[in-house]
Parts: sequence; structure tokens; C-alpha cells
Amino acid sequence: MNLGSLVKIAFSGFFVGAVCTGLHAQVVQPGTQTNGSQSNNIVTAVPFLLITPDARSGSMGEAGVAVQPDANAMAINPSKLAFLDKKYGFSVSYSPWLKSLVPDVSLTYVSGFYKPDEKTTIGGSLRYFNLGEIQLTDVNQQDLGIYSPSELAIDATYARQLDASFSLGTSLRYIYSDLTSGQFSSGQQTRAGKAVAVDVSAYFKKPTIFLGTDAIVSAGLNISNIGTKLGYSDRGNDYFLPANLKIGGASTFLIDDFNQFTFALDFNKLLVPTQPVYDTDGKIVAGKDPDRSVPSGIFGSFSDAPGGFSEEVKEVSVAAGMEYWYNQQFAFRAGYFYESPEKGNRRYLTLGAGLKYNVFNIDIAYLVANAQKSPLANTLRFTLLFNFGETLN
Repeated sequence: MNLGSLVKIAFSGFFVGAVCTGLHAQVVQPGTQTNGSQSNNIVTAVPFLLITPDARSGSMGEAGVAVQPDANAMAINPSKLAFLDKKYGFSVSYSPWLKSLVPDVSLTYVSGFYKPDEKTTIGGSLRYFNLGEIQLTDVNQQDLGIYSPSELAIDATYARQLDASFSLGTSLRYIYSDLTSGQFSSGQQTRAGKAVAVDVSAYFKKPTIFLGTDAIVSAGLNISNIGTKLGYSDRGNDYFLPANLKIGGASTFLIDDFNQFTFALDFNKLLVPTQPVYDTDGKIVAGKDPDRSVPSGIFGSFSDAPGGFSEEVKEVSVAAGMEYWYNQQFAFRAGYFYESPEKGNRRYLTLGAGLKYNVFNIDIAYLVANAQKSPLANTLRFTLLFNFGETLN
């Protein structure tokens, strides 16, 4: 395989931890590294589910669990859909992914919603991750042809306002991961991985006076990808989905009829086992056995890091962003994402802009990072969003 193929498999293969810490996408093995430091990324299947698909949140440092909702809300907090004020709408988002390393990997996201009444919203979405083309070879380096691996997730969402300030929402997700083309591996017939999962979310917003200015303060929570393990063969290992806790807050300041600022802050933590440290005989010397049930993996994820509480804190990533609207027509956005160097080392600035005209929005996001250190450098995200029908509230 060439470098591009290795990068693709490293990102969405069997042992994916986090986005790489160096020039090439890597799988970071748990335990002490050769330089004496310790990198201990968390291993999950289908990490594409953690990619923020829409350009608005993507340009705000990946923050958005508590910002004002739009048609893309089900990707980051399904409960926000209940506060949409149009009868129905849909959006399309597209992003070339890892473009600094490979030319043909991309993420496409399509979503839509419908409000049967003022308090209830139903929605659906499709997330499709295309890993381009990979040259397959056998153990003797014989050409087995070209294969195009891909992964997808299909969501059905329900959100409901409980009162004027609070809503709950949930999404049911079907996941399909086809990475192997049915090839034999270690004497086993491989197959596409399949799983089901749910998201559970909540959203609160309230108009108020904050710092002497009319404002809307909001808070959001989304626990996503709670579901079955995913495997690629009948006798092989099954892997945790990237269950994730996202919690955050936002404040929107209504300066006057033309100027509006939003500031958002999110915290994220994967709810899957941290890989322990093994000795040369394969025995665990620090941490806990990762071979657990899904409930045990979720609840144990707060106390299973080999380095104790200090390492648990490092597993929390931070996303901060701001958004400025002029006359509800032109938007400018910026943000920053931080992840511990021992847990993936994603650190980057994001920028973006938006245009709203009549029933549609156009958003674009740009990720600013050192191209020599991050494969995410120069990532672009594009979103078209449409809202139709009379205003409901």
C-alpha cells in the first residue's frame, strides 16, 4: 500500500485512536513510548462520527452544543431542533478531509427537519464518509485490485419542548462501516461492521440581561453514540463506538437591531475505556482491562486512566468559539480547539463566514494549523441551509 492508503486505514481502520500527533496519521500504541514519554490515546471504531460536519460549528472551534439552533443541530445536539421557528428545512454539508495527506477522502452530511406543531420536531440525516480508493494486495504483494472503503450513519431524530426554555431530544442511529471488501485477514473472512446507537440530549435557553445587555443565555448537553460494539469478522474483536459526552454553554448578546455576538464554550470527553499499560508479558500494570461491556465502558471511563485523575482531566478536550452577525445577513466566526498532547494533540484555530439571504444560508469554515504537524491543516467545510414555511414562534 502507498502512503495515502495507510493514512486512510489508520484513520478508519480497526485500531484508531485519535488524529495524529505528527505529519502522518498514526495509531498510537498504549504504554511507554521509546522517548520515555507516555501517549495513551483512546481506541474506538468509526471515529468519523466525531467529526463536526457543518461549517458553522466547524468555524467556531467545533463548539456548538448550546448555540442557537439551525437545521444542522441534530449533528451536535438533537434537542435544539425543538426551538427552530420554521415549519421545515434541510441542509447539505461537504468537507474534503485530511487533504494535506490524501486527495480523495471526504465527509458529506445531509439533514432535514419538520415541525408538526410548535413544540415538536422530527428530523433525519445521513452522514457519509468516503475514504477514496485503496490499492489492495495479498501477503505476497499480488495485486487484488482497487477498493473504495466507506462508512455511513443514518439518523432519525425526535425533539420536544417541555416549556418555553427547555427541550429534550434523542436520535436513533444506524452505522455501517465497509473497510475490508470482504478480504481474508489472519485466516478469517472479514465483513462490513454494523451497529446501532442512540443520542440523548438536552437544551436550555433563556432571554435575560447579562453584563448590562439584552442577551440569550443557553446550555446544552449531548451524550452521543451509545450503542452496540462493532466488529469486522465473526471471530475477531468487537470495538467500542465513540460514545461521547459534550456539554457546554453560550451567550448571545443582542447589541442592537443590527449587531449580535455569540460566545460559546464546549467540553468533550469520550465515554470508552482508556487503554491500560502492559508489561512485556502482556499483563496490565496500570489501568483497567478494556474488554468490558458497553455500560461498564461508559461508566468506567471516568476512572480507568492509568495515570489516575490527572490523566482523566487530559481526556477532556475544549472547544471555544465566537460568532458575529450583522443585520442577520452576514456572519463572521472564529474559534479554537484544544486536546492534550497525550490524547491526540489536536490544537488549531478555525475561521469562517456566513451569508443569509431569504430562505437559505451559505456557511464556510477554514481550519488553521501547522501543515508540518497536523494533517487537518487547511481543512475546508461548506454548508448550504434552507428554511421554509411560516414562522411558528
